[in-house]
Amino acid sequence: MTIKQQSARFTLLLLTYWLVAATACAVEGEIIRLPELGSPSDQYLTPGDEARLGREFMLSVRKSGSVLEDPLITEYIQQLGDMLLKQSEAVGQTFTFFVINKPEINAFAGPGGHIGIYSGLILATQSESELASVIAHEIAHVTQKHLLRAFDAANRMSGKTAALLLASILVGAAGSPDAGIAMAAGVQAGAIQEQINFTRSNEEEADTVGIGILAESDFDPRAMPVFFERLTHAGRLYESGIPEILRTHPVTTNRIADALGRAEKYSYRHYQGTLGYHLVREALRVREFKDPGKAVKHFSSGLDDGRHLNQEAHEYGYALALSADQRYKEAEGIIDDLLRRNPSQVEYILASAAIAEKRGNREKVLDTLETYYSLIPESYPLAVAYIEALTTANHLGKARRITQQAITLRNNEPRLYRMLSKIEELTGNQADSHRMLAEALVANGEYHPAVRQLEIALKAVGKSDFYRISKIESRLSKLRDVLKAQKEDDKR
Repeated sequence: MTIKQQSARFTLLLLTYWLVAATACAVEGEIIRLPELGSPSDQYLTPGDEARLGREFMLSVRKSGSVLEDPLITEYIQQLGDMLLKQSEAVGQTFTFFVINKPEINAFAGPGGHIGIYSGLILATQSESELASVIAHEIAHVTQKHLLRAFDAANRMSGKTAALLLASILVGAAGSPDAGIAMAAGVQAGAIQEQINFTRSNEEEADTVGIGILAESDFDPRAMPVFFERLTHAGRLYESGIPEILRTHPVTTNRIADALGRAEKYSYRHYQGTLGYHLVREALRVREFKDPGKAVKHFSSGLDDGRHLNQEAHEYGYALALSADQRYKEAEGIIDDLLRRNPSQVEYILASAAIAEKRGNREKVLDTLETYYSLIPESYPLAVAYIEALTTANHLGKARRITQQAITLRNNEPRLYRMLSKIEELTGNQADSHRMLAEALVANGEYHPAVRQLEIALKAVGKSDFYRISKIESRLSKLRDVLKAQKEDDKR
């Protein structure tokens, strides 16, 4: 193995170690602090390494239990991210955008195009452009390969110095700057200063690239410096509660001024933002309240006093709060009125069905979802709700058909495969139940458990069912080849 290959392997091992270590903190209830990683360059990570590291990254994040699985919120953040991607250097690449259900104001970019946004950050924004500015900034970190550039600099140093600096970079990127500084204490002073300068230049470059992405995506390029300035001001007022994003993305007055100067190059106009942004924001606000009664008071007073960013979205939040407080009739009246005004808004459709479910009106649940699914079959959140309702009502044949249709549109969505696995189990088809569970595991990057599920499926198939046997064996062979290739790669 060459020195260059050893360096790449060492980098990969360090990355994996700190990704797992960082996300393990979340299991203990601590804040998730994950590395900001750039898109790997061929010099250090092969495409296979990148894909594998990305899978390990998301497995660690998901095991923390903090990834928000709400289809409506997931769909919104993915669509917003995809819109920005189209105007970036990563156009044509697949990124995964997801929400971490934590009140901290933070965001991070992981390997393989995995970008996480904290729910607290979404609530801290006051416009869709502000939220888009943070996502554009994270996309820029990935496209500009920032962390791997730091590895490049470290790998030119002597062995011991490089090892210390690499470790300090990873710890610092994982959101523990003090620990990173302490670990870097043994590194030459010049190397430390070089890394500090490098981090600052990363943020400035991500600002520049991100502002360009914003403007090209039809968002307000001024939103980035405005948002960071507001957070900085809040940090000065409440020293103990400095937003986490200011720790992981250091902001200075010069940086804000530079970003504003770049943004001013674009002509000013009004940026409306979408209703979807406001609806997601209010849905997250309802989740913040442990006491539904307090949520009801918050939204009621907001409507009375006009304290809201968008009245329609605030009414939606009020209905969700009323429903959580078991005041179903009042909630239903508000949602029915919103549906009359905007009959194609999926959030209102699902809220109507959810309230009907809580009131025990299963017939209305199915009628509502069937009617709107026939009109908007491409809606993932609507499809998920309809499949769940059909499965609960024991309409398994129809549930299977709708799930298979949804999978044709999203063939890498673990949730759909898990739902189909449950349907097959309820119909007594154990072989296909295990086979679909295997596909859910593959979509999550869990190849070893997927192989085990396919082996179980093979044992459950009737000996005369040659078609199913062939199908399972073919899939099993492909997965074993993938695992074999990974094992051989590890030896090199």
